[in-house]
Amino acid sequence: MLEAPAIAALTILVLALFVGVEVISKVPPLLHTPLMSGSNAISGITIVGAILAAGTEHAALAKWLGFAAIVFAMINVVGGFLVTNRMLAMFKPKDRKAD
Repeated sequence: MLEAPAIAALTILVLALFVGVEVISKVPPLLHTPLMSGSNAISGITIVGAILAAGTEHAALAKWLGFAAIVFAMINVVGGFLVTNRMLAMFKPKDRKAD
């Protein structure tokens, strides 16, 4: 059976997931690039925390969850940079060949 701190942590996680989905779904496309750079910064902090969690001498479950957090945060960072790069490329002037 789960203890009270575990139930509280699980409740916070579920509520954060619902709030995150609601907030992100309401963002207009024009704001995605600035928000993606902020998301990359937050994911960088997540990566540092995940490395600390994976590298400590805790239970094996904590190490595997830390490793999974590293993988998912890195996917988020790389995807964010790819999306930002693609959106910024839309605003670059196109090369016109001289006739």
